[in-house]
Amino acid sequence: MTTDAQYLTNEKFAELQKELDHLRIERRKEVAEHLEYAKKLGDLSENAEYHQAREEQAEVEDRISRLEQLLKNAIITGEGSKDVITIGSTFRLQKDGDNKSYLYTIVGSEEADMSQGKISNLSPLGSAVLGHKEGDKVTIQTPKGKVTYSVVVIQ
Repeated sequence: MTTDAQYLTNEKFAELQKELDHLRIERRKEVAEHLEYAKKLGDLSENAEYHQAREEQAEVEDRISRLEQLLKNAIITGEGSKDVITIGSTFRLQKDGDNKSYLYTIVGSEEADMSQGKISNLSPLGSAVLGHKEGDKVTIQTPKGKVTYSVVVIQ
């Protein structure tokens, strides 16, 4: 598990905290009950239900551990700067030679979702645009070659 800082919005932090509370309070209890039931079925060496319950317990404990570490190292981001692109900034990019522009918001890797225009600060595009201002040109190396974008507006 990495101890690197994770950038999270207040909403994502609250969502992950809620998930952690659910795992600690409800899922642990459910898994413990499942384990107790499986133990009563007899020989543990050939008890498929018991082995399944142990795997489920390991997965729940692993997720709890991951969430605890993530939340402990979280840096809460607000709205980004409107002068320069930072984590939390929403901005519009236009690819050189293309009339279409794209709206993105830079978020931490835990929240990245391209379908919603949320790109990770660690992604090639996200890391390339950090620190740029309106009107700047940003060149990114892609598998198909270099692509240049213009920062149209920072919202």
